[in-house]
This record gives sequence, structure tokens and C-alpha cells, in this order.
Amino acid sequence: MSSEEERGGSGYALGVDVGGTFTDVVLAGPDGQESVAKTLSTHGDPTDGILNGIRAALDAAGVRPDQVDRVVHATTLATNAILENKGVRVAHVVTQGFRSLLPLGRYARVEEDRFDLMFTPPASPVPLEDCFEVPERIDAAGEVVTALDESAVAEIADRIAERGIASVSVALVHAYANPGHEQRVVEIIRERLGAEATVVGSAEIWPEIREYERSTTTLMSAYVGPLMVRYLRVLESRLAELGIRAKVQVMESGGAVMSAELAGRRAVATVESGPAAGAVAASFTGLSAGRPDVISFDMGGTTAKACVIRDGKPDITTEFHVGGKGSYGGRRAGTGVPIKVPAIDLAEVGAGGGSIAWVDDAGALHVGPRSAGSEPGPACYGLGGAEPTVTDANLVLGLLDPALFAGGEMALSPELAEKAIADRLARPLGVTVAEAAHAVHEIANATMGSAVHVVTVQRGIDPRDFALVASGGAGPMHAARVAERFDIDTVIVPPSCGVGSAVGLLATDLSVNSVATRVLSATGSSLSEVTTIFDELVTRALHELGGAPGDSDVTIARAVDLRFVGQAHQIRVELPGWPLTDEVLAALVEQFCEQYRAQYGIELRDPAEMVTYRAQVSRLVPKVPLGRRAAATSASNQHPDRQVWFAEYAEYRPVPVYDRDQLSPGAELAGPLIVDDRESTVVVPPTWNATIDNSANIVLTRKENR
Repeated sequence: MSSEEERGGSGYALGVDVGGTFTDVVLAGPDGQESVAKTLSTHGDPTDGILNGIRAALDAAGVRPDQVDRVVHATTLATNAILENKGVRVAHVVTQGFRSLLPLGRYARVEEDRFDLMFTPPASPVPLEDCFEVPERIDAAGEVVTALDESAVAEIADRIAERGIASVSVALVHAYANPGHEQRVVEIIRERLGAEATVVGSAEIWPEIREYERSTTTLMSAYVGPLMVRYLRVLESRLAELGIRAKVQVMESGGAVMSAELAGRRAVATVESGPAAGAVAASFTGLSAGRPDVISFDMGGTTAKACVIRDGKPDITTEFHVGGKGSYGGRRAGTGVPIKVPAIDLAEVGAGGGSIAWVDDAGALHVGPRSAGSEPGPACYGLGGAEPTVTDANLVLGLLDPALFAGGEMALSPELAEKAIADRLARPLGVTVAEAAHAVHEIANATMGSAVHVVTVQRGIDPRDFALVASGGAGPMHAARVAERFDIDTVIVPPSCGVGSAVGLLATDLSVNSVATRVLSATGSSLSEVTTIFDELVTRALHELGGAPGDSDVTIARAVDLRFVGQAHQIRVELPGWPLTDEVLAALVEQFCEQYRAQYGIELRDPAEMVTYRAQVSRLVPKVPLGRRAAATSASNQHPDRQVWFAEYAEYRPVPVYDRDQLSPGAELAGPLIVDDRESTVVVPPTWNATIDNSANIVLTRKENR
């Protein structure tokens, strides 16, 4: 592929986000955003929903498929495969004596499991019979203790083939310090299994210290990699049939994008693909509104996500858990599968527009985490769903226009929504339909507020210092009420908020992350060795990226994980400058001490050591302006009033309704009011006001006399 093809030219770009309920598509051109499309996700074959959305977006803009030269995609394929145990069968190869590492696992009893006297640990991600040992040993310094027995490796490869397994993960002890043995094991197994087999080594996937996490990360890459490769091949083939020849790029968990080829090899890096795009979009929104410190609040049809963004950058973690348990949107270590790759630090809860409301045997109302999804969807979709959801409740409360849902592509049925709530909620609870709907709305707000709590209060961050950026199809309906729970006074709703993740995809650059582990003193004596490590990391990343040192469109970010001598865990610190000098190293240690104090509340000045070195090499992609601008010059062009139920009134009252495309910068509106967007609905409660800023954001502010 040519450099120009990978970067994208001066034509059109497509952002495609596949969610649990909707597939969102944004088409942008040389002059800015052209069109958007929101279609139901097709779980049997996600590419059907993608093609439906792309056709709709192209037709709406009058753009030919061959004019598209960049396609950026966010997918939940890897996440769903892990959560639903639908990956391929994998054989896991380890150093002799470590065969039981993954089957034994590392489990924590949290939540209700703490009180379960008959607690049974979750099943191993790989059964013991599919784990194999090879005679070899390398120590933590990278020195060979026991030579590799290559004949034993060949025998193991033959045994794997006999078992009908075509995907293998290899994670040898201390391969991060010296990958020689592991690389040779990978070569032998590939030779014996053939070109169609998938064989991945931990030194290739993520060569970082900590045996268990490195092993699970490598295993999960082998588990979902073949699925990702097949999926992307089918998607590119179907796009080519449509007339789109551009190579697909895939959003990674850390907020950048990678080529489809690299995504196939490192599928595990796409686990948090979709949520990451929403956080990236929120960071650009905050900067456009002059608020670099914001909280991203993204509520879709299935889940709601929250993320803290400081100085225009989302917080990044280098370890997260897929499928784990935890309270209020957090994930506890020792639950789920640990994945050790860079990811935007998100808290996620099972609360979205499709979350099902239900009454338990004790008469208590619950909302979620089960979702109606897109098949059959909420009752008001009229597709066979009978259980009431958050979307049904919002429709009954008057917050939604049944004729304008999903850009007018799907008409909702208020009658079906009211019947579902009446039969399954209001009658068992002994309340009116409106009261039941309001209770569902409030419980959903409380659940989503817990995600904000995890990324702010629980981490010692005062949320009152931030603005809330609302996105997702349902986010702007709930954002003001969620903000009230934290005494947040400002909510920002960007253009195309209902397809925020798809917008974020087009605001990202191509990127490759590289990592190495070596324990060195954080003193000037380590300067030359650390410089060599970073040079090797950058060279490796540039090779995968297809760039060269000195390219004007290439940027390099470096970070180091430090700890005090004698400790077991480290803190990631951005390298304050380059090239590395005594002054830069001293500033690095000072930043580490400050972050340690902020995180743990302890002032220490003990000797520090560097453990892990990280480099992110990015190639800048030409951007197109994404904000949709108002089409008219008057703020008075509004729809007929709508009967809406607000808690402040405890009854239905007429509320003004505005068309977002008719609101111009500078418009000032007093709540209560509703703003209908093409892909979402912005609710401004009675205690809030709204203005339109110069970037076409709707900015909600709380009234002083509330």
C-alpha cells in the first residue's frame, strides 16, 4: 500500500462505529462534514449494518463510492468474542514448569461472590489440556539458564496439530528481557502448522514485565486474532464491491488508529475500540469550547461510558480487565481477563437506551444491565420487543419525538411504549405510567452517574472543576441530570453528538505503540542505555508504521514507568524532553515523585528506578473540519410545543422544541426546552439554560436561582 493511500488524500473520509444497538456512519469531505447515518446493528453479520449506513450517508451527500479514500472503523468484535467466549480454540505454550499458570489464574472474590460459601472460580481462558511446556529457561537479566530444546518444540507443534488447533500463543518466562527462545519457538510452530495458522509470541504482542498479564494478553490476541482477520477481509471485500477501494483503518484502545493489517496481528489492541473514539471526540469538543478539562459522557443503546480528559488528553491506563466484576462501573483486579496494552481509562456501566427495566419479586425496580439491543429492541421500536426500556420511558415522558428518532429513519410507537411500562412496571408498582417512566429515567441517571464517580471522586478528582461533554444517541437526554449529581455547572453537547464516536474516528492519527522492560537506576549513569532503548523502540514502531526518522508528519511520544527501589508496582510518567540529558532525567524523577504523592498521599524522596519504557509513534493524517454549522440565522424557528413530564412539575406541561440546525451561534435559550438533533435529543431541564457557541456546540449552564 502506498503512503498516500494509508494517510488519506484530499477526498472523502468515512468514520464507522458499530455499537451494540446502532451502527453510526459519518461522511466528511474537503469542506467538512457532509452527512451522517444511523442504522440498526446487524449482529448476524455486522458488515450488513455497515454497508446500509455507508450507502445512506453517500446517497444523502451525493458522493460516489470511488471518492472515498479513507475508512476508519471502531468495532466491538474483540470485546464481544471475549465476553461471549466465541473466539477460536487456542493452544498456549509456556516454559517448562509453568503449564498451570493460566488454568490456576488469579481470582478475586468481589461483590456477591464474597458471601458465596460455594464459590466456584470462573473457567480458565484456556484449559489445562491445551497448555504445553517447552524445556528452556531465561532469567530476569536475559541470560540463558537452560538452552531451548528445539526437538521438543517440534513434537509439541505436532501434538497441537493433532488436536486440530490452528491458533497458538507463546509466552515464555522473561521473554521481555530476551526474546530469543520465544522467537525460535514461534518460528518452529509456524513451520510445522503451516501458513494458515496463527502463532503469536508475547515479545511481539507486548514484551512487558509481569508474567500473568503478559500471558493473558498474548492468549487473547491469539483468541480473537483469526476472527479479526476474517472480519476485516470480508469488510474490505464488501467495500470494494460497493466501489470503495480505500484500506480500512481500525481504532485501537489507546485512542489512535492502526492499519487493518496491524489490527489483525494485534487484535487485542482493539478491545476498547468504540469507547476510545468517543473519548477522543470529547477531547476535541472540550478544546473547541475552551474547556481542556472535561468529563466524557457517552451513552448509547447498550452501555454508558465515562472518561476524564485533562489538558485536552484522555487519561491512559496500561492495564484493564475485560469481563470483570466491580461496583459502579469499575473493574476489580483479579476478575475478568487482564489486558496489558495502552487504553483510554474508561468506566463503563450497563445503562443505555436499550437497558431493560424490570420489577423483582420483592417489588423493587431495576434498570439494566440486560439490554434489548437492536433485535428486537425496545418495545417502541415495534420489532417484537415487549419489555420496557429507558428509550420507552423517555418516549413516554415526552423527551423523544417519535417521528424524528434516528434522523427520522425509524418511527417510534408511543402506544407500545406506554403499554409495556403500564403492564410491567406501573401496575406492579402501583403508580401512574408517567411516574414509572420517570423512575426508570432517574435510576438510569444514577447508574450512569456511578461511572462518572469511578473516574473522578473515587480517584481523588473533584468533578466540579470539569465540564461534562455529552455524546451518544441517548447521552444529551440525560447529561444535565447526571451533571446535577456532581454539582457540575456546564454541559457541552457537540455537533453530531448522536454519532460522536464515529466523528472521533476521523479526528485521529495512525499510531503504533512499542514497549520494553529493563530495570535501571533513575540516575545519570543510565543515560546511554535508556537512549538506546528508546531508539530501538522508535525504530521498531517506525518500521510497522511505514515511516522514517525525520518525516515531517511523524510525532514521537515517550514515557517511562518508575517505582521506588524495593517496590513492586510503578507509575507511568511522560518523558519531559528529548534528547535525554541529566536535567531531563532529574525532571522525570521529580514528576514521578509528584504523581506518587498525588496518587498515594505520601511524600517520598527515596531512590527511584526505571522499569518499563514506552514509545508511541504517530503519523499525522490530514483532517477535515467536522463540526456541522447552523443552516439558518434565527433562534426563534421552533417546532410546536411538546407535552413533557419534568420532576420539577410532576405533571405534563408544554415545552418549547427547537430544531438544532436552525440555531445559530450566539443564540440564548432558557430552559425548560428540547432541541431535536438529527441523531439525538438535547434535553434542557427547567433549572438549566442553553447557548450556542461559535463551534456550534450547545452549552448548557445551570441557572443561578436553582
